[in-house]
Amino acid sequence: MKRVNTTKMSSKGQVVIPEQIRNQLNLKAGSQFVVLGQGDYVILKIIEPPTQKELKKVLAKARKQAKIAGLKRKDITDAVKQVRRLSE
Repeated sequence: MKRVNTTKMSSKGQVVIPEQIRNQLNLKAGSQFVVLGQGDYVILKIIEPPTQKELKKVLAKARKQAKIAGLKRKDITDAVKQVRRLSE
């Protein structure tokens, strides 16, 4: 499948991602992107929420690091309360 297409920017700054690429990447209305600009390049990176499996892996790693650091559940609760007080 061809991966190179051309498109134009509208007067409102909108750019259409060609249908072939939208289908290939399974992009839907509301898909979100990080936009990077460098020199004469514009790069769109799809933002996707982590899968359940990825989230569990990150949480397991965080719990392991907290245990190594000697943190207790109360330490986390107290830190959250403190930050909430500061943001009021």
